[in-house]
Formats: sequence, C-alpha cells, structure tokens
Amino acid sequence: MAAMNDPLAAPTAGATPSRYIPGSGSAHRHVVVVIVNDRPGVLNRVSSLVRARNFNIESLVVGHTERPGISRMTITLQGDDFAVEQMGKQLYRLVDVLKVQDMPQEHLVEHELALVKVRTTNRDRAEVLRIIELYKGRVIDVAPDSLIVEHSGTEQEIDSLVALLAGFGIRELVRTGTVAMARGSGVVDVEGILRSGTVPAVPESIAARVAASTAPATITIEE
Repeated sequence: MAAMNDPLAAPTAGATPSRYIPGSGSAHRHVVVVIVNDRPGVLNRVSSLVRARNFNIESLVVGHTERPGISRMTITLQGDDFAVEQMGKQLYRLVDVLKVQDMPQEHLVEHELALVKVRTTNRDRAEVLRIIELYKGRVIDVAPDSLIVEHSGTEQEIDSLVALLAGFGIRELVRTGTVAMARGSGVVDVEGILRSGTVPAVPESIAARVAASTAPATITIEE
C-alpha cells in the first residue's frame, strides 16, 4: 500500500504516459520580424494569416529598410514557441514574404515612441514636469490646461510613465508599437536574403504578366 502512494515509484504497466500536445505550451511574448516586398496588399495578407492562426497582435510596425522596395514588419504577439514557429512557416508561403525571424528576447534592443497629452493646472504643472524629466521625456507642446509629452523607451518604461501621468489625467495617448534589432553583430541582412535567392522577389514585369493572364476575359458581341 505504501508503494502505491510513493510519488517516486515506477509507473504501472497499464499507465498511459502523458504526451505533449503541440500548441499547448506556455504562451509568452514574441517579437517577430518579417521582411517583405513593398507592394499593395502585403500588410493585409500577413496580418490576416496571423489572425487566422488565432494570435492577437499586440503591435505591428511597418517601415522601409536600407533597400528600396523592401519593407520590414515588426510584429509583437503572445504565443507558445511551437505555434509561433508554425505561423512563420505559413508566412513563407505568401509570395511577397522574403524572411521571417523570431527575435531572441535575451539579445534584443527594442524601443517604441509614445505621445501623451496630460491634463495640467498651475498647481500641479511643476510636478508633472519633474516626472517627465525623471523619465528623460520631452515636452513638445504646452497649452494652458495640458502638455504633450514625447517619450521613447521599452514597453515597460512607457507603461511606467503612463501609469504615473494617469494620476493627473491623460486626455490622449498614442504609441507607435515596438521596433527591435538584435544586439552585437547579429543582423537581418536584407541584401544577403536577396542574394541567396531562396525566396526571390518577383520582378514587376513577371507580376504584371501573371496579373494579365489571370484577368477575366472580355467577350465582344458583334451586332
């Protein structure tokens, strides 16, 4: 009887071992970089695929890279490692996606920009300015009853500043979302991606021919 209650005892022959179910791991924050051709509709296709995989996008930032015609998306979301990996494989199936990389959290530099319009009065304006100076923010507009504060930093730093300013009353808040880059010598090499030819960019001439070949035919009826 004692052996049956012993947690270190070997499992019985008929016991079924627990199995790992893909996608059932603990969800945590991921910063995913997607290099794409700068073409109409690419953003919609990428975001639609991410949504179809049942991810809630916390932030999505798109901007130009050092190569004309190539854009970089930075997507911040919550998910387990297996599910994010599968999403990346699905993204590679999109024609204009050139590279997908889940950035390592331990070797990452990330920032976002926030503009905060905070309510102020003559009585508390000096205190608000002290908080802004403590966080190395910048006042970019002053009105009789408010200030506009600009601050850049990590997501946690901006959350902390917003929490303090909320005590005075926030009238408006806008945040850009996270942009990120690997520390040290690690890079997402756009030129190397294009040189490798593993996922080549589709030339405009070919894209135009494909679009023309798939366009519905026009039938002319002669009288």
